[in-house]
Amino acid sequence: MRGIVMVHDGLVWLMLFGLLACGVPIFVSLGVATTAVLFLTDIPLVMIPLDLYKVSEMFPLVAVAAFVLAGCIMERGGLAQEIVNVASIFFGHVRGGLGIVTIIGCMFFAAMIGSGPGTVAAMGALMIPAMVRAGYKKEYATGVCCTGGTLGILIPPSNPMIVYGVIGNVSVSALFTAGFVPGFLVGLALMATAVYFARKANFPVLQQTYTTKEALMVVWHAKWSLLAPVVILGGIYTGAFTPVEASIVAVVYSFLIGWFVHKKLDWNGLKESLAMTNGVTGTVLAVVGVSILFGRFVTMYQVPQRLAEAVLSVSTDPIIVLSAITIFLFFLGMFLETLSTIVILTPVVLPLLKKIGVDPVHFGILLVMTNEVALLSPPLGVNLFVASKISGLSLEKVSKAAFPYMCVIIVLCFLVILFPEIPLFLPKALGIYK
Repeated sequence: MRGIVMVHDGLVWLMLFGLLACGVPIFVSLGVATTAVLFLTDIPLVMIPLDLYKVSEMFPLVAVAAFVLAGCIMERGGLAQEIVNVASIFFGHVRGGLGIVTIIGCMFFAAMIGSGPGTVAAMGALMIPAMVRAGYKKEYATGVCCTGGTLGILIPPSNPMIVYGVIGNVSVSALFTAGFVPGFLVGLALMATAVYFARKANFPVLQQTYTTKEALMVVWHAKWSLLAPVVILGGIYTGAFTPVEASIVAVVYSFLIGWFVHKKLDWNGLKESLAMTNGVTGTVLAVVGVSILFGRFVTMYQVPQRLAEAVLSVSTDPIIVLSAITIFLFFLGMFLETLSTIVILTPVVLPLLKKIGVDPVHFGILLVMTNEVALLSPPLGVNLFVASKISGLSLEKVSKAAFPYMCVIIVLCFLVILFPEIPLFLPKALGIYK
């Protein structure tokens, strides 16, 4: 019996990675591999449509669609541009200041849409041309935008956190709160790196200065854009509404500001936003649907238990185990996109980590941070492709420009492993998580 289980187990993994290597989409690879192996067992095949139907009962996934739509509307409604204008007042005159402005803009935009590539697309379209006009090299500008965009999945709200919370049965609110401190640290580290390379290259300093009155005018003009994260996140943490309700509030807020206040959003922009949302949401739902089926397979075949036995035979030290998993995630991220990694590994790895005392929220933040690295890792790094398309630079040049920043994020990943309180302090202090 054990031999049959191992044959089926090996077959599903062989088919899964074989299909992925051939370029087959993740949801097709997962579904085909799992279904093919189930045909060889006595498990009733009626469970396949039943598991796929369960996606319709996963209420938190509504937030993914709504946050994507809100982000698209915000980009077309002028909210991102106003955030950049405000940041330029404080840092535009510093050498490398536009690099800081870009990363701050990414942090604000991340706090509204929860998407890494989406943040790159929004900020890159604004800041890459602006930095080039100011005398910065295009490679530098592209590298900063590319890496700053990774904050889109770490600073809440975060679509990968929502998917991880659904699959791992982990509190989404706790994950959101836990992402603030690591997100702030990553943002600061990226700013310091951007300033270092700007000073090393002796890029010019902007000569434009603002009087107090002019600065206040810019801030006042951007008041509705600056209030967006406050409304969205403040409502979640004050208990005014849930993360799902916050996503709907984000859509309504961004529509009202873009259409009636800024008057930059039109019917074409709204149609483009809906079309992009449909594409992204359809992919997410398909991936999560087959992941439930795949999760049932790994549970019935006791994959987590056998993995736990293998790992625990080597070490039971949480730091060593987390470090080994993190290194594996860096490698895996070169070939799988963010949602794929979360969907495949969460049902397999999370039970093991719970067994050795690793907090699921701690691992969730670490998982998202490793996926920040994945967004910058060729050959698949999605942010690299988005930045390459916007800047017109080759993928090789973009990868080289992003590499120092990626190394900084890697160091911070291991810092989070060594000090779990970095992500856990805030949710525990606010009483959101025990």
